[in-house]
Amino acid sequence: MAMILEDIVQSVEMWLKLIKKPQPYVDPNLDPVLLVPGIAGSILNAVDDQNGTEERVWVRILGADHEFRTKLWSRFDPSTGRTVSLDPSTSIKVPEERYGLYAVDVLDPDMIIGRECVYYFHDMIVEMIKWGFQEGKTLFGFGYDFRQSNRLQETMDRLAAKLESVYKASGGKKINIISHSMGGLLVKCFMGLHSDIFEKYVKNWIAIAAPFRGAPGYIASTFLNGMSFVDGWEQNFFISKWSMHQLLIECPSIYELLACPHFHWQHIPLLEIWREKEGCDRIPRTILESYRPKESIDIFKEALLGNSINYDGENIPLPFNLEILKWANETHRVLSHAKLPSGVKFYNIYGINFETPHSVCYGSEETPVSDLQDLRFLQPTYVCVDGDGTVPAESAKADGLHAEARVGVPGEHRGILCEPHVFRILKHWLRAGDPDPFYNPINDYVILPTAFEVERHREKGLQVTSLKEEWEIVSKDEDNLDEMACRKPFVSSISVSQGGNKQSSRSEAHATVTVHPQNEGKQHIELNAISVSVDA
Repeated sequence: MAMILEDIVQSVEMWLKLIKKPQPYVDPNLDPVLLVPGIAGSILNAVDDQNGTEERVWVRILGADHEFRTKLWSRFDPSTGRTVSLDPSTSIKVPEERYGLYAVDVLDPDMIIGRECVYYFHDMIVEMIKWGFQEGKTLFGFGYDFRQSNRLQETMDRLAAKLESVYKASGGKKINIISHSMGGLLVKCFMGLHSDIFEKYVKNWIAIAAPFRGAPGYIASTFLNGMSFVDGWEQNFFISKWSMHQLLIECPSIYELLACPHFHWQHIPLLEIWREKEGCDRIPRTILESYRPKESIDIFKEALLGNSINYDGENIPLPFNLEILKWANETHRVLSHAKLPSGVKFYNIYGINFETPHSVCYGSEETPVSDLQDLRFLQPTYVCVDGDGTVPAESAKADGLHAEARVGVPGEHRGILCEPHVFRILKHWLRAGDPDPFYNPINDYVILPTAFEVERHREKGLQVTSLKEEWEIVSKDEDNLDEMACRKPFVSSISVSQGGNKQSSRSEAHATVTVHPQNEGKQHIELNAISVSVDA
């Protein structure tokens, strides 16, 4: 009761301004940070060109699907490389409030229940403010129209202007860019096309969960079936998969996320279809057809041949767009030729430990696909690899750049942005806050506590305490795969006992430490201990 009364008194005092609200800690020595989101990671407003009114069309709850189809559905213009809204009186604009952070923080600020599902950089922004970053001085955001190509000149010009404004606002300090997902492709395109500007303003670039070589399984099924921005019950209030599908068919950004055709994959991503074919003996047989990334294009073309939408009473065909594919191929060329300027350091964080679609299969031996245009209405199965659930780790690691460090962190594609592991690594790379006591600068590794459990109970006059603690050591050392296969966990034990007398109790403790072999730059450590004491 005393605590409740204390809270009431403190609230009243603050209301009466008898005490000042604590001001957030600001570190004036920090270098500025610019946050760049991925696909669907920016708030988008629709502007009525006739009266100038604005309304949010991505993300929203009330009337979400209708406004999405009315204002965001678009067609690609090959003469400009832009995707233009079907509504001729609508322009799409990214809000710039809070120095660009508003657009990349919480994507639906009006949402109350289930708000976490529309968090984007929210948790990271909150964490960085605790470290001493200040909005408008050392912390900024760059939202953009994610329908567009990652090398669209309009976006490149906006990013160049943003870098210059951040540089000036921070007093001439070079910038740390933190990109997520497709934002990594946008930054790499800018670096390849405007390396002089990049070198002038950028100090470090940290890419998180970037699909540098595409997201093969996820994008293949997106082309044929659409995608959901959120999972669970919340998706009932958002855009339908079908509506999202019709938008993405005309988005250059999605074509730029197809599997990179020139990359040497460890396992080639395939589009597989069970089909019934007639043999030489005219007896129908069910066979599994497999298509590599380039060969899959013909399947997309045929499957989407009859795809169309009805917009304002007009039937508009939306087949697989070969003009966009041509544009996307040039984007892949820009990405493959991009080089890191000598004065910029690059870091790569990628997600692991999640089943990630790599190859996609439609139909089955029992129910083969008879018509390729039916693929739009079928649910695929996946052959998965390690990654973050969307981007394979193999793709995210293959940045083609000289990296200061590449670190795999267990985390889901969007959820990785609120991972404590990631925050800890960022804090060190950004040199923010007090020195991390778990960071060893000599060996260049970070110790990340991952679990801590303590249980106490009494049993037959004994006081029993059990403890379990786990850590991960994240190191930039490269693993030797041949040696790693031969290694086994190292186990060490220790026992301690203390004799009792009339003044003290007798106690014993036993602990076991297990050190697992390093795997992909990480080493797992486990401590299990138990102590038993007897009262005198």
